[in-house]
Amino acid sequence: MLPLIGPAHAEVARYEGMLKGLPNANVLLSPLASQEAVLSSRIEGTQTTLTELLTFEAEGNLSDESTPAKADIREVLNYRLALNAAIYMLKEIPLSQRLVRDAHEVLMQGVRGYNKAPGKYRRLPDSCWIGPPGSTIETARYVPCPVEELNSAMDALESYMHEGAPDTLMQLAIVHAEFEAIHPFLDGNGRMGRLIVPLFMLNKELLSSPSFYISEYLESHRNEYYDRLLAVSRDSDWTGWCAFFLTAVTEQARAYQQKIHDLLELYDERKEQIVEETHSQYSGRTLDYIFKRPIFQTTDFVENSEIPEPTARHILRVLRRCGLLKEFRKAKGRRPATLAFAGLLNIVEGRNLF
Repeated sequence: MLPLIGPAHAEVARYEGMLKGLPNANVLLSPLASQEAVLSSRIEGTQTTLTELLTFEAEGNLSDESTPAKADIREVLNYRLALNAAIYMLKEIPLSQRLVRDAHEVLMQGVRGYNKAPGKYRRLPDSCWIGPPGSTIETARYVPCPVEELNSAMDALESYMHEGAPDTLMQLAIVHAEFEAIHPFLDGNGRMGRLIVPLFMLNKELLSSPSFYISEYLESHRNEYYDRLLAVSRDSDWTGWCAFFLTAVTEQARAYQQKIHDLLELYDERKEQIVEETHSQYSGRTLDYIFKRPIFQTTDFVENSEIPEPTARHILRVLRRCGLLKEFRKAKGRRPATLAFAGLLNIVEGRNLF
């Protein structure tokens, strides 16, 4: 593994260097957390895009699950809530079973699977297996450990997470694979296993911020991801899995370095542009708002940006006129217009949306 371990650590260290040098890190990194929620949930079969997530947030009733698409979006929103809750908990308690169970409860609250014991390990025998729709436990692709072994397996995993190891990224590869193999919950195991990745990296001080998300690589290599995990349990092919995981870390760290570079460049360019176009003392506050909420309704900006109302309306008019903000949906009746910060969305999604 040494030829893969070195580059993985080097790229993570470069990414960490960029994180430490970021001004307004919570603003610049906010879109990456939303994109992680989208991609980690997509691995499980949801079809939500980042644009759809942010549009629903800006315009919708956040408890609305009236259509399958909206139910997908609710699951994505819950993933982000669970991630934020876990990050907050990590300030008070170590990365542990308690933290994982509490985060899982947030993940599953009020969405499909809410009736599958959120925050509690599965207890019924033969209650969980992995396979195509309609499969039985006899025809399943994978059957996780029986419930009578589950608690001791999770105890062993928790102990291993806090042990010293020859290499922390190899240790993380093993932690992720073992969590997925144990499959402690009735639902949401894949998302929880991927959520552990940034928490582990923060806990082991590989990063100073839990802002490393691996789902982008895993989603684009979904079949290999599943095959490599299955090969561990079926063939004890730990080498193949660890090589895949280290490659994922290396490539994802490189991708994030580029995204951070592009986001920082965009931030600096638009900061200068907003000053020139608006001549307002609130240009910085405006930019921070649209970075954290790149799709929003005009009334939300006026009411929540902490900018005097006449000034806020003037700023929106100017930024729409110069093209910095695009009209995503026109005002209709009592519904205000929805605006989008296209430049940021294009960077985070990696495609030209506008």
